[in-house]
Amino acid sequence: MDSTDLQIIICGSAGDGTIAAGDILKRAMARAGYKVIAFDLYPAEIRGFGKCVARVRVTTEQVYSLKRRSDVLVSLDDSHAIEHVGEVRDFGAVIFENAPIARLGEGRHMSAHVKPGQIPYGLAQREVCERATSSSRSRNIVVLGFLAQMYGLPVAAFHEIIADKFKTKAAVVGESNIRAFDAGFEAAGAYFKLDDVTLGPPSHVAEGADTVMMTGNGAVVQGCLDAGIGTFFGYPITPATTIMERLAVEMPKAGARLLQTEDEISAIAATIGAGYAGSRAATATSGPGLALMVEMLGLGVMAEVPCVIFVSQRGGPSTGMPTKTEQSDLNLAVFGGAGDAQRIVLAPTNVEGCYRCAGKAFELAEKFQTPVVILLDLYLSNRYETVVFSKDNIFEPNCSKGVKTQDPGQAYQRFQLTDDFVSPRAVPGEAGGMHTVTGLEHNELGRPSDSAEMHTRMSAKRHRKLEGALAHPDLNICKRFGDEGPVDVGILAWGSTFGESLEAMMAAQAEGIRCSAMKVVMLSPLPVDPIAGFLADCKEVLVPELNYEGQLANLVSGQLGRPLSRLNRVTGAPMQVEEILEQVRALAKGRAAA
Repeated sequence: MDSTDLQIIICGSAGDGTIAAGDILKRAMARAGYKVIAFDLYPAEIRGFGKCVARVRVTTEQVYSLKRRSDVLVSLDDSHAIEHVGEVRDFGAVIFENAPIARLGEGRHMSAHVKPGQIPYGLAQREVCERATSSSRSRNIVVLGFLAQMYGLPVAAFHEIIADKFKTKAAVVGESNIRAFDAGFEAAGAYFKLDDVTLGPPSHVAEGADTVMMTGNGAVVQGCLDAGIGTFFGYPITPATTIMERLAVEMPKAGARLLQTEDEISAIAATIGAGYAGSRAATATSGPGLALMVEMLGLGVMAEVPCVIFVSQRGGPSTGMPTKTEQSDLNLAVFGGAGDAQRIVLAPTNVEGCYRCAGKAFELAEKFQTPVVILLDLYLSNRYETVVFSKDNIFEPNCSKGVKTQDPGQAYQRFQLTDDFVSPRAVPGEAGGMHTVTGLEHNELGRPSDSAEMHTRMSAKRHRKLEGALAHPDLNICKRFGDEGPVDVGILAWGSTFGESLEAMMAAQAEGIRCSAMKVVMLSPLPVDPIAGFLADCKEVLVPELNYEGQLANLVSGQLGRPLSRLNRVTGAPMQVEEILEQVRALAKGRAAA
């Protein structure tokens, strides 16, 4: 069976329909049964300014990142697309407008920039669209029809997705866009295909499972709903806003409640209040919002209140780069707050992981009576993947340690010191569960106490109870891939960067380098023992991260005392497989790449 690995870039200006075209492309290919990874880049400015790029990778087998070199580039605006010509591989295709409506200056047309070995296809996008629809507004759909004819893409799936996309508008809108697609398809019939781009059949999907295409944020929403979220409080902030927007639609259907608060401080305060009252409660934010929440997070730790905080990282510090990705909030998530305020921190590595971590976060919060932070980033939040979900709900509806029947006259000890360091938890109104909770240090009854002995015992309680999270069922706190036993180079990665790390590892193995990769999902408490075992097998260890300081490397080397090689990037874009592979090669040869 021929395998498929096709990556298409569509590039244009805001208002050209670039992102819409990419959305239709990825949904149509997913509906046809292919595996898809897609990621869009767009400007922070208002409509009408800036470059938009949609990247879609279509494969038969599961892959873990976007490719550095694409197979096809579609230009909707040469002024933005020209700089991406170098991303197209040899014998790949470049599709562009060959009948511009205005005379262009020297060097401003795509035809002057197609490189030797690349195959140019000039298409009169506007003319084709105007003949079919009496308007040029749907030329982004015309190029999709052109792609479908050239590469044998599934026409029926495109028709269905286009109809779905415009079903809320007047019928004539959907019909017009389908005519535009068909016109592009027909126009491509007059072209002789010269490039070597091919498309094989889709892969088989196992019975008893659903294949769904969604973003990381969409997976978070589904995980929250399946885990039985009861309340959500949030304030809009890029790139986490879509979590709140989607929950606002879905939660009322399940009898749950959502409130948009006036700011992030109110959001976390209300979330902790709802968690204290016994609801499965969550909020979502980005780095600047998390910075405002850290004081209240300290209260959640001290009062031992379960709640969940989703954090989608973006370029920082301060308001930084709202539409660019980064992994620079690890320090804030793990250490942010006054005093020793350890909490559980998880970082999923793919879209399916976003779903699992979202649902498991509620279990962990309840079981260990603590705030749980889930670290995504813009790349993972907005990245589309086809994911195979089991039809069975995998999350426990209640993991709380309840209060046993009290003896007559015996006071309930909310913060009782127990063998597993987790105290029986009563919610307000529960019979026999009257207790005191403040932000002050306290005794087992919850009454303020500043004695040295009590503070020492309670500090140990708050930290040692979290050790149980390292053995929580059905959650990969970390996992090793690749060669077993001693290896030349090990790659230690977290979050969205692990996909590129895994593909770099496989490429290194193909070159004869003994290589392994480990993903670290639980960042607090850190799974020291399995990481130490992994490091012991590696002659060299590389830690690639989208931050300047090497925050995971600092965290691991600080606890294990081993120097690590670092690959730090703050470009606002995802890590490149080739960058990691180059460093692996250099380390395998006993030298670090520049």
